[in-house]
Amino acid sequence: MTTLTGRPNTALLVIDMQNGVVDGAHERTSTTARIAALVERARDERVPVIWVRHSDEDMPLGSDSWQGIPELVRDDAEPLVHKAYGDSFEGTDLDDVLGRAGVGRLVVTGAESDACVRSTIHGAFTRGYDVTLVSDAHTTGDKSAWGAPPPEQVIAHTNLYWGFQAAPGRLAAVVPSADVAFRGA
Repeated sequence: MTTLTGRPNTALLVIDMQNGVVDGAHERTSTTARIAALVERARDERVPVIWVRHSDEDMPLGSDSWQGIPELVRDDAEPLVHKAYGDSFEGTDLDDVLGRAGVGRLVVTGAESDACVRSTIHGAFTRGYDVTLVSDAHTTGDKSAWGAPPPEQVIAHTNLYWGFQAAPGRLAAVVPSADVAFRGA
């Protein structure tokens, strides 16, 4: 239903699954396994897989902390978008990459739920994309020392409020990884 004309396709977006981001993340192993299964399904169904990696002064481009985690291996043919802001669209070529692939619907996974995932789903939605957040395929670290709720509550809240997003001509959805439909959704 996207408001982007001529973009009937879906892409799987994998946000910031990097050594320096998910080290110590909530349920990292099981979340990563679900993302890996979605990547495999997307590849099997010829759905574009777009990888996003964040860099900043604590995680410089090319450093070990910047590298993708070893459990998720990007195919060299799959786009890699470099970002320096929470929203994967800000200051990047993500919209161009998606436009070239005719993508108007995103299936979103990755880290961190309360930062880059949240910023990106909102950024995509305001740009006209339909956005499906995969409820059990995003994670975050524990920021309770700074006053945040525990990670499981952050993830649950992100899933809760995204399920109630609405805007003219766009769809927001939250589904578990087992229910992701790359085609016909």
